[in-house]
Amino acid sequence: MRPIITSFSLLMLAFSATAQKVPFTEYNLKNGLHVVLHQDKSVPVVAVSVMYHVGSKDEQTNRTGFAHFFEHLLFEGSDNIKRGEFMKLVSANGGQNNANTTQDRTFYYEVFPSNQLATGIWLESERMMHPVINEIGVKTQNEVVKEEKRMRVDNQPYGNFIAETMKRLFTKHPYTWTPIGSMADLDAATLDEFKAFNKKYYTPNNAVLVIAGDIDIAKTKLLVEQYFGEIPAGEPIARTTAKEDPITQEIVDTAYDANIQIPAILAAYRIPGMTNKESKMLEMASAVLSQGNSSRMYKKMVDDKKNSLQVGSFSYALEDYGAYITYALPNNETPVDTLLKDMDEEVAKLQNTLISEAEFTKLQNQFENDFVGANSKMLGVAENLADGYTFYQNTNNINTELDVIRSITRQDIQDVVKKYLNKNQRVVLYYLPKP
Repeated sequence: MRPIITSFSLLMLAFSATAQKVPFTEYNLKNGLHVVLHQDKSVPVVAVSVMYHVGSKDEQTNRTGFAHFFEHLLFEGSDNIKRGEFMKLVSANGGQNNANTTQDRTFYYEVFPSNQLATGIWLESERMMHPVINEIGVKTQNEVVKEEKRMRVDNQPYGNFIAETMKRLFTKHPYTWTPIGSMADLDAATLDEFKAFNKKYYTPNNAVLVIAGDIDIAKTKLLVEQYFGEIPAGEPIARTTAKEDPITQEIVDTAYDANIQIPAILAAYRIPGMTNKESKMLEMASAVLSQGNSSRMYKKMVDDKKNSLQVGSFSYALEDYGAYITYALPNNETPVDTLLKDMDEEVAKLQNTLISEAEFTKLQNQFENDFVGANSKMLGVAENLADGYTFYQNTNNINTELDVIRSITRQDIQDVVKKYLNKNQRVVLYYLPKP
């Protein structure tokens, strides 16, 4: 009879096999482009990615939405790629591609069969070297972005939840607006303004090129030099981080949403940025409160008291600051103030009592499993290597993050909740159906 392998055993086998150190080679081209290469020949796949250190926080207050707009605009084509042909070239060569933008960075990528490595490198070099930015492309992508905003924000229930929170939690820092930005700002922008934004931020010395997968390091270096080496460097970027004054008294406000029938209530706290170890501690606190059906808030409010349709907490980690948010939607017309009281009680328990050893063991297993999952595909490895270089100034962060997770104690979690999740340090927002 064959032995039975439990799911836990399989998880541990996968963990021990996957959580090996990620080897990489990194260097700079003369134009300042940072290059990171990771060889993994287990699967004939390669991820080619470029992360630009530009997001919505780099925009002017009257020209918001530029970084997200460029996420779309830089697919329009280049001097050597006809308009509308970029994605066709990717799919014709068996690949997939996409991009995404946050407050802090823009990330472009292609995943190809490894025999199309040169295609991926060429496409990203074309995007960086000489993209076509003209009135036709700007007008086309403006409509695309407007439609995206209508679908994902304006006509989506609770679609403005984060935007309404951030503009109250931040008053000086550009995190006060979200990456989608203002359509009026995009409409008002001139072609020269778009070109100037591209010239300033989408340069080799403001980017990291990460290639991960079935590659030969020496041959890949030659291809990178061939396609990226002649791209001129941009001017150095001087960044200043706006400092927020501490919140010392609870702020209470109301926002309305025409797309909802059920109200919500949230409490938002300003916390340290992603590179601060306390940010990871707060992520773990959030998991204790609301990750999974056995978490404290869910079990209390959804299962036992049945006063909530949904309850949650999450740590929204960004480069300069972060936001920690707890929220709930009522069930059976429960007053939202009751939900806030219940959430506050669970936060207070974390502040006053160490979590149990059993909870802590489960928590560590969850975070270790998440770490393994994030690095199980070449694209995940590529993005984590890029994040390490861009935000931690340490590409090897991919190999030390698990040590940080394992070093966090139950006392650390209690201390960080005591430090940041206090009523006099927060914004309470009643998110209500529009009358």
